[in-house]
Amino acid sequence: MGKLRILIADDVEVNRVVLDLMFSMDYEIVLAANGREAIRQINGDQELALVLLDIMMPAIDGFGVLDYMEAHNLLEKIPVILITGEDPEACDERAYSYKIADVIHKPFKAEIVERRARNIIELYQSKLRMAKRLKAQQEEIWVQERKIQEHSEFMIDALGTVVEFRGSESGEHIKRIKYFTRVLLKYLQKDFPKYGLTQEQINSIVRASSLHDIGKIGISDAILLKPGELTEEEFEIVKTHTTIGCEIMEAFCRKRDEFYQYCYDICRYHHERWDGGGYPDGLAGDQIPLCAQVVAVADVYDALVSERIHKEAFANSVAYDMILNGECGQFAPDVLECFKSAKEDFFNLVEVIKMFEFV
Repeated sequence: MGKLRILIADDVEVNRVVLDLMFSMDYEIVLAANGREAIRQINGDQELALVLLDIMMPAIDGFGVLDYMEAHNLLEKIPVILITGEDPEACDERAYSYKIADVIHKPFKAEIVERRARNIIELYQSKLRMAKRLKAQQEEIWVQERKIQEHSEFMIDALGTVVEFRGSESGEHIKRIKYFTRVLLKYLQKDFPKYGLTQEQINSIVRASSLHDIGKIGISDAILLKPGELTEEEFEIVKTHTTIGCEIMEAFCRKRDEFYQYCYDICRYHHERWDGGGYPDGLAGDQIPLCAQVVAVADVYDALVSERIHKEAFANSVAYDMILNGECGQFAPDVLECFKSAKEDFFNLVEVIKMFEFV
């Protein structure tokens, strides 16, 4: 490992020589005869271990150098000792306002300057090493968390897909729901800032949307796979998939965090409608959690444009009009505005899927 570098900036040559002799045995020395030269050296070498800086210099004085370092956020990275012949009352308060490491007044004792400089270098180097270790640990934790999240997302998607296959629906339904949900949330974030949606929240809601129909695992095949129309009694049983899903989550989710709440709300309320005409709780308006309002539109659109046991697929434009005309129940006005904005995104995805189905 090479020597640490010290910048000595002083317009008096004898001062530079004295300071050079004091530190050159253990450190690599960089010299500057004025403030402009000091800034050039600092700008080209931000790995400096210390700057010994005079105030009274031509071109740019020491305070000008400090202004530059402050403007470029260098004072926290590079310690500065101001060595000056100025009166303490005239300069100390201003000097320390830059949060520099120390101020030493001329004439100085060489051993004091050397000891202070070495202590400050050691302190800053220790701080730097600690910061690097902390950053490395944070990056390692981030990588681990990312792996856990990826595994978790895989399991969530897999579980949701199992339910879809059991219901004889395409396993791509989960992927489409996630895509439609993300698109709607993006428009909601952009066009309706009042909801304060963050990217992290969007990602969590999209992941949670995979479990919207998890409760169907508790519905019998005789009803779930019935090719004809359901009886009123059978439909009442199908409705219970919303509450069954919540019971599953309550049984298996130990951590009741924001993500859990999204999963729970989407699972229970994605069949609620804005006018109170949905199920299972007959919620209306803003009583319905926002995440469920969004997934409701995504789910209905995908159901309309997809072929199911009891129905043919509707054309994109027909499905679009049915939702806007209220033929599938009343949806949140703000989400419908986003649905209008997302029209081409929705249509394009469906057409791309159809293309691949015929390949």
